Formats: sequence, C-alpha cells, structure tokens
Amino acid sequence: MRTLVIVPTYNERDTLPKAVTRTRAAVPEADVLVVDDASPDGTGTVADALAADDPHVNVLHRTAKEGLGRAYVAGFGWALDRGYDHVVEMDADGSHRPEELRRLLDRAHADDAPDLVLGSRWVPGGEVVNWPAHRELLSRGGNLWVRLALGLEARDATGGFRVYRASALRLLPLQEIQSQGYCFQVDMTWRLQRAGGRIVEVPISFVERAEGSSKMSRAIVLEALWRTTAWGVAHRAGQVRRAVVAPFGRRSR
Repeated sequence: MRTLVIVPTYNERDTLPKAVTRTRAAVPEADVLVVDDASPDGTGTVADALAADDPHVNVLHRTAKEGLGRAYVAGFGWALDRGYDHVVEMDADGSHRPEELRRLLDRAHADDAPDLVLGSRWVPGGEVVNWPAHRELLSRGGNLWVRLALGLEARDATGGFRVYRASALRLLPLQEIQSQGYCFQVDMTWRLQRAGGRIVEVPISFVERAEGSSKMSRAIVLEALWRTTAWGVAHRAGQVRRAVVAPFGRRSR
C-alpha cells in the first residue's frame, strides 16, 4: 500500500519543517506532498529545501492562492497520476498530530477497509486542545447543521485530518468541485456518502496552532453556510418530490 500525505501551505514557513519531520518520523513508509499556493513568506523555498534533503518529500508549486479546495484537488490529481493507494489530508500548522496518523492508516488498511477514514474531534475519545469556546461552538454547531441539512452520518464532516482510498477518489468528479475552506471537507464527505462510499471515524486530539495565524475567516464561514444551505434545500426537496411521486408511479404500473 503506497500512501501520500498531502500538506497544503500558505505562509507556513515556520511550521512546515516541524510538520514534515514529525510526519516522516511517524509514518516513514509514506511520501509527503507539499502543495504551496505561492506563499509570499517563502514557504515554497522551505519546502524545496526539505525535498532536496529527503526523496520522500515532494513539492507542487501553484501560481496563486486559489483556496484549500483547489489545492487538495491538485494534490489528489498528483497522487492518482502516480498510483498511490491511499491519500491523506493533513494541515501544516501542527493542529493535526502526525503521531496519530498511524491509527488512521491502520484503520484504512484493515480487512474491512473503508473508503474514507475521518480523524474526528466529535466522537467518543476525540477532543480539542486549547480551543476558545466560540471555535468549539462554531465547529459543533456547523457539524450538527450539515448532518440535519444533508443527512450526513459523520459527526465531524468539517475535519481536515483524513485518509481517502484512491479508488474512491477516482469515482468522484474532482474537477467539478468548487467549494473551498471547511465547506470543501463537507462537500467531499457528502459526495462520497452519496456515491455509496463507506466512512468511519477515528477519534483524534485537535490542537490549536501555537504559531502563525488561523486561516479561518468570515468569508470561509459564510461560504460554508450558504453552500450547505443550498445543498440542503435541494436535497430535502428531492426527498419530498420522490416521496410524493413514488405512490403515483406505482399505481401507473
């Protein structure tokens, strides 16, 4: 099983070396792909230096900041073109502990291997560390909303520490995905669930970053709200339409 850990970056010069070093120590058999969106702080140059020192580290330079979703889609394409079996999403800021990746991969490699393993903060055993109360409320509330609106089974659909089976990614129309930020994670989870993919959650400890600044913004929150609301309205309307039409369809036969 070949595994690629995708680490998207934008202005992560200080945190990236630690993230890559810890990842390589935790799962030395895995390769790492840093996807840098032309960071003005020189993150791309730092990534190149890491790749020069370690053949398991690769760098994909993008020409502009186009958002988390497009960065991951580019990374997915890179992984699928090179025949990886599992693809990991992981942040560069230290909030995802690379030492916990082994448990996620063990679950992904199990005999009943799922299509997606979610590192979850909101299942028993999961936790957040050093988060302000308003962030926890936002995350818990957002996940409750998408479960109600979209019928998602996952309790942490917005989480960004996850392992995809490459064969499942190949079934999704990746180039059609326009969502960004945390909405991208919901979008991918929902698409996989609707495609019949099997999703499991493994508890993790999510740690508030100690260096740099969070990428969370008002725009990211608003995008997630309006996109999931629109999807939810369409989804529930479709359910009602099918429930109304189905009895008449049976009678006509």
